[in-house]
Amino acid sequence: MDIKLADRVAELPPYLFAEIDRAKNAAKDRGVDIIDLGIGDPDQPTFSYIIDKLDEASRNPAYHRYPSYQGLGVFRESVARWYDSRFGVKLDPDTEVVSLIGSKEGIAHISLAFTNPGDINLVPDPGYPVYNIGTLFAGGSSYYMPLTEENCFLPDFDAIPADVLEKTKLMFLNYPNNPTAAPADKAFFERVVAFAKKNNIIVCHDAAYTELYFGDDMPVSFLEVEGAKDVGVEFHSLSKTYNMTGWRVGFCVGNADVVAGLGKIKTNIDSGLFEAIQIAAIEAIEGDQSEQAALRDLYRKRRDVLVDGLREAGFTVTSPSASLYVWFRVPKGQTSSGFAKELLDDAGIVATPGNGFGPSGEGFIRMTLCLPEARLIEAVERIKAAKLV
Repeated sequence: MDIKLADRVAELPPYLFAEIDRAKNAAKDRGVDIIDLGIGDPDQPTFSYIIDKLDEASRNPAYHRYPSYQGLGVFRESVARWYDSRFGVKLDPDTEVVSLIGSKEGIAHISLAFTNPGDINLVPDPGYPVYNIGTLFAGGSSYYMPLTEENCFLPDFDAIPADVLEKTKLMFLNYPNNPTAAPADKAFFERVVAFAKKNNIIVCHDAAYTELYFGDDMPVSFLEVEGAKDVGVEFHSLSKTYNMTGWRVGFCVGNADVVAGLGKIKTNIDSGLFEAIQIAAIEAIEGDQSEQAALRDLYRKRRDVLVDGLREAGFTVTSPSASLYVWFRVPKGQTSSGFAKELLDDAGIVATPGNGFGPSGEGFIRMTLCLPEARLIEAVERIKAAKLV
């Protein structure tokens, strides 16, 4: 039997992190002691008070049935309270909040709600691969907005051609940014809102890293800007904030019509988020946040170890103010993929080549902060010993 993939699958580029896993596993099979700085998956356990709440909630038979497609009312109300207290943003929990099976799921599905074949979505370059993949699944095409170091890794809206804007339905943004770790301020989001209104574009802001910051300046929400709810939504996740990547819990908030459109896709594709997890998520965002503060301090110390060590090894590195990532240029004359291979072959270190996030990522490498300090110190010592600069 000749089994052929659908064109939409056959034409997909290899998924970046699956490719990294293959290279990593091949090295392990050769007996290499791998230091994995490739994927932003927290190494710390979920906070104990959240686990205790899940244990309690999971024993309630009421939560064992099909969940609400939109999410428990108490969960959506909790999200609305958190947005009010954290960002000063008022949300209607009945119409402006929907639960997600992790923010990746919502980001991947929103194009199905609004993007027709032939439409264009604006995608940051470099950026999280799912923005483009969701666009392709919906039959649309991606127009890459270059994020350059010279422009502080912010898109230049004036550089987007008029004929592209005429066909554009969605614009994906992500700050604090993955992979560059760049921040964005309210002035930038004010430009975003004006641009979206002028061109009738729905803004989809991925805010997964707003709670992982290292100084006194807390990252802002796109929705804090006046008029933001008129043009778009924000995706959020508990994955990185509370070490809950495996739990798959997130939410989309903002414009009621956009939230409803995403909700319509979800009712036809999934059966909602396990309600016991939603109860535990409420405990996460409303409970004692001291452990979250300690987690930020842990990542700050790791950041300093890695950044200082890379600088000592001869690299020019900007110290990130937020996120789990360190983004820096590869040695002169190297490509991103070539340098990532050299790191693996010569130092046993897995890092992510910047070109895997888009064409403008060429010439950069991304490392994560998701290993203990001792392993980061060892990684730096291996890089120094290998004389990779």
